[in-house]
Amino acid sequence: MTPAARIQAAAEILDRIASGTPAEQALLGWSRASRFAGSKDRAAVRDHVFDVLRRWRSTAAAGGGERGRARMLGLLRQDGIDPDTLFTGEGHAPSPLSEDERAAGRVPEGAEALDMPDWLWPGFSASLGAEAVPAAEALRHRAPVFLRVNTLRNTLDEAQAALATEGIETRPHPLADTALEVIAGARGIARSAAFTEGLVELQDAASQAVVAQLPLGPGQRVLDYCAGGGGKALAMAARLRGAVEAHDADPGRMSDLPARAARAGAEIVRTAKPSGRYDLVLCDVPCSGSGSWRRAPEGKWRLTEEGLTRLLSVQAGILDTVAPLVADGGTLAYATCSMLAPENAAQVESFLGRHAGWQVVTQSQFLPRDGGDGFFMACLTRTA
Repeated sequence: MTPAARIQAAAEILDRIASGTPAEQALLGWSRASRFAGSKDRAAVRDHVFDVLRRWRSTAAAGGGERGRARMLGLLRQDGIDPDTLFTGEGHAPSPLSEDERAAGRVPEGAEALDMPDWLWPGFSASLGAEAVPAAEALRHRAPVFLRVNTLRNTLDEAQAALATEGIETRPHPLADTALEVIAGARGIARSAAFTEGLVELQDAASQAVVAQLPLGPGQRVLDYCAGGGGKALAMAARLRGAVEAHDADPGRMSDLPARAARAGAEIVRTAKPSGRYDLVLCDVPCSGSGSWRRAPEGKWRLTEEGLTRLLSVQAGILDTVAPLVADGGTLAYATCSMLAPENAAQVESFLGRHAGWQVVTQSQFLPRDGGDGFFMACLTRTA
């Protein structure tokens, strides 16, 4: 495919997404129908689509319309690329720009310029204060790729060396002692021996930092209550060098966990109904995902006020459910990949108001300026 043909393909996929088709489904449908597209073509088209999703509002303003063609026009204008070099009508390229299209477009303003929903921006701004604009701007761009070194299999230096032999260049990242930022060769990670042999896992640096702050120790009984795919459970098992129990309200989310654990050499025990008392319970609760919107930008546009209210209720319910599972002197770790105060510090304060005998030991907020995703984590201990 030519660069221009990739632009046309992205525009068509964006129209499907705008009509309600999830991005991954729209991309998969295009890929299956476009057998001529090679791996580099698919990667480039995907990048175009997600670049627009991150800048959904501002590209429409800059391109003068809501259609995928206009959004791609807006993206090119924002990136300083002359659209006439791609909108040529030759082969599979988009048709040439009309005079109306040339005249259309404007400079976005306010929340639109920051690619934030109007209803969300006041709360986002109130949550982060002076950090709100830089955080919103960061969400408009691609996220770095991070790996977690699996210390059950190798050291950080050994992992770096193994990756380098396969053309994957990395550097340590200060957020966590197991974190490597990929600076070249990211597309080869999934096929690399370092990955398939369990030397490294894909995991955001801030997510690793959350686990690094947990008070894990030998012989502890540990539960990951909202395990999902199991990334944090695997990271805890590596630090604990022991077994971690994993639970999720939807067990299907953990379907790949046994294979991942075997690859990593980690001991993960899936449990449908946790019982007894634990020294540490991690609740990485369902949330808005606002801290990870660089990676999953659709979430920004699908979230509603009503949906956020429902999430707050779910989060509070999970905290109330797991509190009795924590042993005396044990730790309840509450985490979100959110930057919104109602899901974070306010949720912790609400829990303390409902439950006597608990106190906050540590509380951390990670922002995109730190390098990774936006995350919040609080460790509470049972005192009575």
